[in-house]
Amino acid sequence: MNHADVAAGAPDGPAPPGSRPRGRTYWIKFAIRAIILTLVAGGIWHTVAGARDEFAEQGFSPRNLNFGWLFAAGLLYLVGSFPACLFWRRTLVAMGQQPAWLPTIRAYYIGHLGKYVPGKALVVVLRTGLVKSAQVDATVAATAVFVETLTMMAVGGVVAATILAVGFRDQSLPMLLALCLAAAAGIPTLPPIFRRVVRFLQVRRANPAIEEAIQGLDFRLMLSGWVMMAVGWSLMGLSLWATLQATPAAVARLTNPWYDIPLITACAGLAMVAGFLSLIPAGLGPREWVIITLLVPAYGPVAGIVSAVLLRLVWMSAELLFAGILYIGVRGPQSAPATG
Repeated sequence: MNHADVAAGAPDGPAPPGSRPRGRTYWIKFAIRAIILTLVAGGIWHTVAGARDEFAEQGFSPRNLNFGWLFAAGLLYLVGSFPACLFWRRTLVAMGQQPAWLPTIRAYYIGHLGKYVPGKALVVVLRTGLVKSAQVDATVAATAVFVETLTMMAVGGVVAATILAVGFRDQSLPMLLALCLAAAAGIPTLPPIFRRVVRFLQVRRANPAIEEAIQGLDFRLMLSGWVMMAVGWSLMGLSLWATLQATPAAVARLTNPWYDIPLITACAGLAMVAGFLSLIPAGLGPREWVIITLLVPAYGPVAGIVSAVLLRLVWMSAELLFAGILYIGVRGPQSAPATG
């Protein structure tokens, strides 16, 4: 998702020579993405254009940013992603696998980089390829990725909707959006429904043992996942709060943590979930639009716009740096023996 940004379907891109023409599903997805991007770009441009005078008045310069707070924001993001990594490993264990700790962490964080590729299926490919071994089946690992990712998005939506409903009732539209997104991501993770989806997709053709593995997905497992993800989203909210603290335009308005941190946490959750379900690589555009929409009224256009851009840069930099360290410094598991 975090990392975390998995979507069903094969990656988009140029069709290889001799392949079949793109079908209706591809063009529907393409149209949806185009409409979302157009609307989001229009909304962001309207806000940015209206903030030109304020940018000039405040004399904003990147040199005035507090890079200590930006470092803290990146660290909080990586730590906030760890509960999702723990839940992915716990899901693998519940499905009868025996993943080693370090290779699992390595696969999880490196897999985040796949979300920057159109189609987002590379997240599944990277994580599965890096974690599979004699103790971890590739098909089960891929199935666990979907359980973890959808659970994370569902919890993010519920956390955002709950905070907005309790403390920010004037934000009725974002609250409704958060609830809808949470339902879209969360309903498929209900164990009875998820088992039916796996059977409908006939995953057992690739691995007949998947039928037994998915029996390990129960409500106790999902409850533990919701608790872990709630902790993770709280830390990601703190990451966005730290990003705002790095922005001089926001510091003067960050005076009440009991107001600021819940609102910012809701903003982080809703932004990530909207970006994930937008079908756009890494949620580029929708995530920034949500942050700007929620933060500009509270902290001003300069703080809202700058923090949206900074959060993107900080999280991506943290992912790239940590993934590089894990790729070089941690050995992967031994490859699973060939079957068939």
